[in-house]
Amino acid sequence: MQVSDLKQLKMKKYIIYILLILTVSLPLGSCKKFLEESSQDELRPTTTDDLASLLYSDAYPYGLITDTYTDLLTDDIQNNGVQQLNGVPNPTYLPFSNYGTPVFAWSPYMFDNTSGTAGANLSDLSGVNSWSIYYTKIKGCNVVLDYINTVSGTDQVKNAITGQALFLRAFYYLKLVTLYGQPYSGTGIDPAKSLGVPLILTSKVSDVYPARNTLAEVYKQIETDLLTAVDLLKNNYTAPSVFRVSHVAAYTLLSRLYLYMGRDQDMDNVILYANNALAIKPSLTQLSTYFTSATALSTVGIYDQFLSQEVIWSYGVNQNLSATNYFYPATNAPLSLIPPFSVSASLLGIYNQGTGTTNMGDLRFTTYFTKYPNYGYSSRTGKIGTQAYGAQGMRVAELYLNRAEAYTRRYMKTASAGDLTQALADLNYLRLNRYDTRNAAYVRVSFTDATLLFKFLQDERRRELCLEENFRWVDIKRWGLAITHNYTDPFGTATTYTLNAGNNLIYALPIPYDVVARNYNLQQNPR
Repeated sequence: MQVSDLKQLKMKKYIIYILLILTVSLPLGSCKKFLEESSQDELRPTTTDDLASLLYSDAYPYGLITDTYTDLLTDDIQNNGVQQLNGVPNPTYLPFSNYGTPVFAWSPYMFDNTSGTAGANLSDLSGVNSWSIYYTKIKGCNVVLDYINTVSGTDQVKNAITGQALFLRAFYYLKLVTLYGQPYSGTGIDPAKSLGVPLILTSKVSDVYPARNTLAEVYKQIETDLLTAVDLLKNNYTAPSVFRVSHVAAYTLLSRLYLYMGRDQDMDNVILYANNALAIKPSLTQLSTYFTSATALSTVGIYDQFLSQEVIWSYGVNQNLSATNYFYPATNAPLSLIPPFSVSASLLGIYNQGTGTTNMGDLRFTTYFTKYPNYGYSSRTGKIGTQAYGAQGMRVAELYLNRAEAYTRRYMKTASAGDLTQALADLNYLRLNRYDTRNAAYVRVSFTDATLLFKFLQDERRRELCLEENFRWVDIKRWGLAITHNYTDPFGTATTYTLNAGNNLIYALPIPYDVVARNYNLQQNPR
């Protein structure tokens, strides 16, 4: 089903079901006994068609802009200050600076609902309230799962719906725990004791305010949901488009899960599930021909659901079309005025920019960013193009990078020549599809030193996955990297903010103040 299908959903009980979901408010508090006190005929779905419609509208992440603020936490974004107009900060971009600065400075109050912070208004910084966004979607998943055995329909359809709901619930919990929890394999971290996020696995209302589960408990639940989902999807469901999840998407998320867990014993599973996915969908989009023969560069991106063959799953809306994006160039701004945040020189500097128009080198430099030559800076992701929907998701490129990292990690431990060969094969295949090969042959990279190989892998992952999902922030956390942000406030005062290597306290983002205030059992991350 295409995204346009969402506008065509006709369900006679739609409003009733939405009310059902909204009553299960998180973290806590709602109309208790709602189900018992209301008409059963009005409230309960009766067929698999009813549940499928609910799944599409309230469990899938359509219509969302999520996690774009996490770029501000990383070294992929730099601060340009706010230019002066007659001695005072130019009002065009002052709000953009105010909204983005608390996140850029890793402030413990970055999500608090106070004036001038990123959490003051969701439209101020797209998708900033990840806690609310993802738990709302988890509610939709839980309603579907709670009712699946009570409705009429074939076992195959029920299994297909269950598989999708379990995948989506696992996807949202992995998002939440990587944002608000410490890195699973971080130095000094015991997953059995370190706090993750609350696991809420039913839509039934409760008098108990949920506390945070441990990292081990959350990751185990994600694993359980995904292992069940992959079998259900494989045996019962063929996704009609990239806007629906498939067993290939489940394999991909399992590969990502084990990579994020990061223990030596997890690397075999990273490889296993990447292999499973790549056996079905191995092809990458060749940039040498994609942006020249497909259509104009300005209208397509690597996530184009019709042209890019490497898209596994696509969701969300195009944040580049929103004037609330934190480094969006205001349409009424003069050409000499640049936004306070843009793509960093640090990120742009790791691409091989080639030798000229006949050899453009790494084409990601020219295609993965939206550039404004009159402004003199690179801004926003160019991976989306002008499509309104399907701006995020999963791509085959991630699988090659996941597998290459797992082989590299094994090579660092065992010095196995086979692991080295496989890691280099994955990296070179990805790069072959990213380099300009029209007038110059691609030159393969080769390493024997494990440390140099791992550093190259880290940079390659950054080159490929920048400004996408929250990949870079999670990578910084799990690798324990240090970050320095140079910041100039609207009045010209310069400050340097440093995130020290392995700072597990900062790596776990603060839970939004209003969430903690409503739940006395919810322990805030320490600062």
